[in-house]
Amino acid sequence: MDGLNQAKLLLVSADALPEVFRRVVEAKQYLMSGAAANTSEAARMAGISRSAYYKYKDSVYPYQSKGASRLVTIHAVLEDRPGVLMALISSFYDAGANILTVNQNIPVMGAALVSISARVDTVKIPVDFLLDSLRKVDGVQTIENITGEQ
Repeated sequence: MDGLNQAKLLLVSADALPEVFRRVVEAKQYLMSGAAANTSEAARMAGISRSAYYKYKDSVYPYQSKGASRLVTIHAVLEDRPGVLMALISSFYDAGANILTVNQNIPVMGAALVSISARVDTVKIPVDFLLDSLRKVDGVQTIENITGEQ
């Protein structure tokens, strides 16, 4: 029973939850699709108050099976020289990954920390092979997969 008490996430049928949770997900979908211009409009369209939306927006998400949208996030340390980040991004592209975010810190002592998140559903090779190819990019010092996706 200790493990259950420490669980942070639960998978629960939407039918077993109060209606407000489904409405929050609906409002989030209005925002993501552009059907609503802002949170007030999205909440109104979903039939909930803005306060209900803000209360639950960071806690309620639609379930997607593992294969529906596979994501990988890596942290890399790159040498501070022209073209290294571009070569790393090109390797993602060559593998068929869709880059979602790139965040590069200012270089310190000749190296910069970079975080990259990418959708890898269309990558034809296992993620660990992708990571191996990223590690071989000239100028990459280290790469760590922080999502655990294999």
